[in-house]
Amino acid sequence: MTKIVQFFKECGTELKKVVWPTRDDVVASVSVVVVSSVIIAVILGLLDVLFTSAMRLVF
Repeated sequence: MTKIVQFFKECGTELKKVVWPTRDDVVASVSVVVVSSVIIAVILGLLDVLFTSAMRLVF
């Protein structure tokens, strides 16, 4: 039981050392993820349309 208590004490100590990101950093990171996800979705959608059209021409 003492090892469990020691573990949680050490976790608390380590969490105090963490440098948490600012709100601006989080917003910037989320923006990058959303924009890149939309760009990749558009590219994949265009490729899907292209390949579907090509398959219809072939078959």
